[in-house]
Amino acid sequence: MSLCASYQKHTLKFKFEAGTSRGILKEHTAYYLKVWDEDAPEVIGIGEAAPLKGLSIDYREDFEQKTQDLCKEIHGIDWKGDENWLLDFAENFVPENLPALRFALEVALLDLSKGGEKRIFDNGFYTGVLSLPINGLIWMGEPDFMMRQIEDKLAQGFQCIKLKIGAINFEQELALLDFIRAKYSPEEITLRVDANGAFAPSEALSKLKALAKRGLHSIEQPIAAHQEEEMETLCQKTPLPIALDEELIGIQGGFVQEDLLKTIKPQFIILKPTLLGGITATKKWISIAEKLGIGWWITSALESNIGLNAICQLAAEYPITLPQGLGTGGLYENNIFSPLEIKKDKISYISGNHWGDLA
Repeated sequence: MSLCASYQKHTLKFKFEAGTSRGILKEHTAYYLKVWDEDAPEVIGIGEAAPLKGLSIDYREDFEQKTQDLCKEIHGIDWKGDENWLLDFAENFVPENLPALRFALEVALLDLSKGGEKRIFDNGFYTGVLSLPINGLIWMGEPDFMMRQIEDKLAQGFQCIKLKIGAINFEQELALLDFIRAKYSPEEITLRVDANGAFAPSEALSKLKALAKRGLHSIEQPIAAHQEEEMETLCQKTPLPIALDEELIGIQGGFVQEDLLKTIKPQFIILKPTLLGGITATKKWISIAEKLGIGWWITSALESNIGLNAICQLAAEYPITLPQGLGTGGLYENNIFSPLEIKKDKISYISGNHWGDLA
């Protein structure tokens, strides 16, 4: 059995200007990696490589060229259908400085090995038996825009709301949290916030104390990454559980990963396969976190439904007790039509529904 590969580029268009502390997002480019066996070209496995501007270490000018190179280099390689063999192959074949491409190859190979039906893992999510709890994401913007999003998510039935903060006045952000807390107690609605590293270390603790008074579940990445000493101190003193996010990007290798978590001692970590190096890398983080008693959840990184489906299936490989960050499928005007469906605060795979063609 010999592999062949090609790719297809697709620019995803946001339905609105998606605000983060790093700026406004209007579009996002995905590269769909397709693999097949030269003796059965009708069966195609598809994975998505979508490095994120401002975050991914492989968001670089030559990324498309690297994708082309991979397609050439993989041609004619003999492959096995065993899951462990495929994941090991992808980890060794794609260098660690191309995490999104490694993730795409992992997913494409697993998809191919199971008949090219977007089945990445054999678990209850793909069969429609298992739904995953998710948080409702509130994007940054003017207070009125954020308030409309909050009211919409609450009306939809979300029981966990995550607000991106750090771009507007902090007092206005506190007022938005107070709006929710005036109506819903922490037992009724779980609140998370994501600062994307927006706080200065000198002001972070005082802001965490103010946020903690609103009965929050956690805050993601309060200060910018690569300030290990400051983050360690913050995690020791914080009145509010801290989840590392950007801090994990570019950190690969079990010993390095474990050293980071042992040093900083966060309460949670956030796992984004596209940014961290894919399925194998994410599983390593989970194994280390659980050994150290650190909580975790998995989050998409604005992939289209191709990547989102794979991440949902990966999450479903574990017992899920916390809402995951997997509600991004409705962000785009031109997403790939899929069987993924969100009802209230859960995402499901509607078995029997069809996938749309790649745009």
